[in-house]
Amino acid sequence: MKLTRRVKEILSNYESDNPGTKANLARILMEGRLGGTGKMIILPVDQGFEHGPARSFAANPAGYDPKYHPQLVVDAGLNAYAAPLGMMEAAADVTAGQIPTILKMNSANSLSRTKEGADQAVTANVRDAIRLGCSAIGFTIYPSSDAMYEQYEEIRDLSEEAKEYGLATVIWSYPRGGSLSKEGELAVDIIAYAAHMAALLGAHIIKVKLPTDHLENGEAKKVYQQKEIPISTLADRVRHVMEASFNGRRIVVFSGGAAKGVDSVVEDARAIRDGGGNGSIIGRNSFQRPREDALQLLDTLVKVYQGKA
Repeated sequence: MKLTRRVKEILSNYESDNPGTKANLARILMEGRLGGTGKMIILPVDQGFEHGPARSFAANPAGYDPKYHPQLVVDAGLNAYAAPLGMMEAAADVTAGQIPTILKMNSANSLSRTKEGADQAVTANVRDAIRLGCSAIGFTIYPSSDAMYEQYEEIRDLSEEAKEYGLATVIWSYPRGGSLSKEGELAVDIIAYAAHMAALLGAHIIKVKLPTDHLENGEAKKVYQQKEIPISTLADRVRHVMEASFNGRRIVVFSGGAAKGVDSVVEDARAIRDGGGNGSIIGRNSFQRPREDALQLLDTLVKVYQGKA
């Protein structure tokens, strides 16, 4: 595998990492149809934990099969597949040696009553990731949750162990809980703050949701207005999130969120591209569609990031 100049530039931003971790980052960056471009599309399938099986897979019953999703990654030419332990184990013969994988280490569920103290349980360990041949571990934090400090300590320990074994760390940084309003969960100041915290916690790849132009924090709002930080377009807001992620020195991918129309998904990808984001991590908007429709959508998204659509 010969690294492109762009991938070498990205890897140079991870100065303290050992060769094993950089090799696994390179595996993800060099995989699939976007390999070598610095852009990526990752398929995450942890929604069964988060929302339940029917809400996640009944729209496309093929998705009940754990092998369906990694095969979709292979056939669409994506960069990586992320899933919890059980799904990863059930599809190990599809993923092994074919695609880079990210073991999702913690999960929540929609039956929990937790709100202000939004939290997730650790459901796997670093040895599982090594045993399954994963390139990275994945972990969710909820900035603003009353339980956030414990989450920071959990990922500190898991990430330290993962890095020792040459694995990369992906942090899902989703503001939620505490006194944060529902609108504030997607506010541009809060999303940028969440991305920055993930970078501070040592993430190699940061996953956040696409921000709105709402400003939640009163003190931050004064700064945005005084400094006239551009946030009017989605591309502006993506650019600001990248700025908050060590001035673009960390890989940032943006969540596709709830199911939406094809045009909306494609427009989001164009804004991510134009704002300098590294790509999409898109779950329900791909696997809840019939296979051929999903492949067509993913093909279009690849072309967007290639600058061809």
